[in-house]
Amino acid sequence: MELKKYKIGDLVQVTRGASLGGEFYATQGNYVRLTCGNFDYRNNCFKENQSKDNIYYTGGFKEEFLLEKGDIITPLTEQAIGLLGSTARIPESGKYIQSQDIAKIDCNESLLDKDFAFYLISSACVKQQLSAAAQQTKIRHTSPDKIKECTVWIPSLDIQKRIGRILTDIDNKIAINRQINDNLEAMAKQLYDYWFVQFDFPNEEGKPYKSSGGAMVWNEKLKREIPEGWNVANVFDELSVQYGFPFSTELFTEEPTSIPVVRIRDILENSVSAYSEEEVDEKYKLQKQDLLVGMDGNFHMNYWNDNVSYLNQRSVRLRAKSKSTVSIMQAKYDIAPYIKAKELRAKGSTVGHLSDKDLKELFVLVCPNIDFRNKFDSILAEIIENRCEMIELTKQRDELLPLLMNGQASVNYHLSDD
Repeated sequence: MELKKYKIGDLVQVTRGASLGGEFYATQGNYVRLTCGNFDYRNNCFKENQSKDNIYYTGGFKEEFLLEKGDIITPLTEQAIGLLGSTARIPESGKYIQSQDIAKIDCNESLLDKDFAFYLISSACVKQQLSAAAQQTKIRHTSPDKIKECTVWIPSLDIQKRIGRILTDIDNKIAINRQINDNLEAMAKQLYDYWFVQFDFPNEEGKPYKSSGGAMVWNEKLKREIPEGWNVANVFDELSVQYGFPFSTELFTEEPTSIPVVRIRDILENSVSAYSEEEVDEKYKLQKQDLLVGMDGNFHMNYWNDNVSYLNQRSVRLRAKSKSTVSIMQAKYDIAPYIKAKELRAKGSTVGHLSDKDLKELFVLVCPNIDFRNKFDSILAEIIENRCEMIELTKQRDELLPLLMNGQASVNYHLSDD
């Protein structure tokens, strides 16, 4: 495959966004201002910014800064290591305003395919050049001119289109799995609200239990009524609870030949960022569907997706017991309000901590019907299966990307007419 050398500026227009006055930031509105928080740079895709609550903009702006679905953006500020060179596609027209920390990429489509450009800008070759040229301040910056100065080698337009389609198809499948999981999580939460909050689970006649006059009894621990025959138990009684192992940070390595270690920072991302050669008891080993809770900072909670990782200190693992009717999904929803309240109390002061005493004050509802657990377990199993497929697809894409971009892999892929 023949590759031709270009400056990125010969292939695309790179434009900086608008300067948006902070006095017009709002917690609700019609337009969302884009920030670096909209880049999922680990997965190289767009994400909604959940780190801020004043994401809306109510002031005036030029129409050219209101982006369209499919527009390609890249950050100009490195607020996290590895962010420069990331790309994202705008998911919806007429909603997102391009701010000054964001650059928009417009292709000369006679030379550069738009899908190919998305992966070209985020390739290791371009990222390395941007990193080398970034201004060395506390927070590193790049600029449209620095992006345009990057040197790239690209194949013919026809091959670009094939490569772009291959990689886009993989990313589309990842996005579909992510949407399916979002829907499964929403369905599980809705079931929980019906069954364990409103207590309108199906009775023996298939009617809503509480709304149909099902017997309720007062529970002193929860200070509310619960269905007759139900109970409230400490999490340590109904779940297997294990604190993480105190791995020595000086022995951490990035070599994946050692055992993978899950730190607090890894819980939300469902990824491993460190490995260790320390000998450690098997009781610290995680299993698929374990619920992990970070005990410092924002008390991250998430389910885990492999059977090979080990849990680091200052995190705790909750696992459903085989003989219990309490599912791990139900347990997460049961304890989440307490964890959230603890997080809110810690904000604005020192870093929050969950103690052993805090955990021993957590309770779960115990329903005698094992079918409820089975339903939640089946939903969680599907979520984990989809996550594992996403991990494999991401690995496949990331391994293909440099090979396709530098011509080491040939392309045998026919474009359809759709």
